[in-house]
Formats: sequence, structure tokens, C-alpha cells
Amino acid sequence: MLQTSFSVKPTKPFALLSCQCQRRCRRHAYGLPAGTRIWLAAGVTDMRSGFNGLAAKVETALADDPFSGHVFIFRGRRGNVVKVLWSTGDGLCLLAKRLERGRFVWPQADSGKVHLTPAQLSMLLEGINWKQPERTWPPLSVL
Repeated sequence: MLQTSFSVKPTKPFALLSCQCQRRCRRHAYGLPAGTRIWLAAGVTDMRSGFNGLAAKVETALADDPFSGHVFIFRGRRGNVVKVLWSTGDGLCLLAKRLERGRFVWPQADSGKVHLTPAQLSMLLEGINWKQPERTWPPLSVL
């Protein structure tokens, strides 16, 4: 009996999905290629939207091409769910994440888009304030 199991590695901006072979092989890895731009869609998005609805929002509201290879992030009204849409060249990928506690930090603007770095995307997906990251303890003096 063949069993397929997937494990999620939360240390990457996008979860690295690996099969039971436990290797980081190309056919099981989804990562961000170099030069990929990350765009956060300001405002509120209907989280019932799927591939087609979010791709249409990228074209109309953000004035961009959903198949450009860039990453587009959308947040729901309550603030605890985000959806990430990106094109891998052979199709669209859609990632949804829900925080059990807390909310995703979002800009105050009602429309437009905000550019994020991969580090800010990692913080956003972990529920950390990416606008002003703060240390949880004061730095130690080494003098």
C-alpha cells in the first residue's frame, strides 16, 4: 500500500512541501525564485474568492498581471485569514492561512498595493508586525 504524506516546514516564506521521500527534490518544492516581487493588496478582500476571483482582482484593482510570477497577498474582513496567489509558470497557486489567535498586520489604505520583502512576507505569515518588528527582550551589551 502506497502512502503519501505531506509535511509543512514553517521556516520558509512559502511552506516547503515534501513527500515521503524526505528530500528537497525539485518536483516537491515550491519556493520563490530570485527577482519575484511580493505585493500586498491594501483593503479588504472577499475570502470566498478563489483562483479566478483573486486573479480578476489583481487585474482590475491592482492593475497587474496575475501570471507575471509575482506574489499577491489578500486579507479578509476579520483580519485573521490571508490568501496568497502566485503563478509558477505552469499555473496558479493559492495558499490560505488562518491565524488561530491575533490578526495579520495590514496597511490602513483602502486601495492600491504595497511592496514587501521576502523577510516581511515571512513575518506577515507568522503573525508578526512586519511594519515595526520589535525585539522581545532588550539586546545584551557585549562591552
